[in-house]
Amino acid sequence: MTASPTPAASDADWLRLDRQICFSLHAASRAFNGVYRVVLKDLGLTYPQYLVMLVLWEQGDLPVKKLGEHLRLDSGTLSPLVKRLEGAGLVRRERSAEDERSVRVRLTDQGAALRERALEVPRRIAAATGFGLEEIGELREHLDRLTGALDAAALHEAQSCG
Repeated sequence: MTASPTPAASDADWLRLDRQICFSLHAASRAFNGVYRVVLKDLGLTYPQYLVMLVLWEQGDLPVKKLGEHLRLDSGTLSPLVKRLEGAGLVRRERSAEDERSVRVRLTDQGAALRERALEVPRRIAAATGFGLEEIGELREHLDRLTGALDAAALHEAQSCG
């Protein structure tokens, strides 16, 4: 067993890559993407496209702006995703009759039917984690709290600097 580091060494120890929570989250995200890539291949979806479909299956048709809010994506990132889904026949984009600037995204019959085939995805992902459902729920709650705290901190930092 090694001795506890001195305060100065302890501070330096926090600069180690394996101590960075951001890197642990980044590595976990990349690992998730690798599993999702395989699991979603049968559906013909990428992970970001799957997220778009999840929101549409849950919420129904939405303006692009609202879809982006749900996914935390700007329109420059979201628009190409929606265009690819439209090209695959899964969604349809329609200009709003009330506001020509607003575009709504709607599931096609094919996109709605894909939901049935996607039902196995969460089970396969849960199994891949090796975690129980309770552990997954707790982890998600912690990550949601972390996201909220980081959003608040970013807002505070932006207000302090601006």
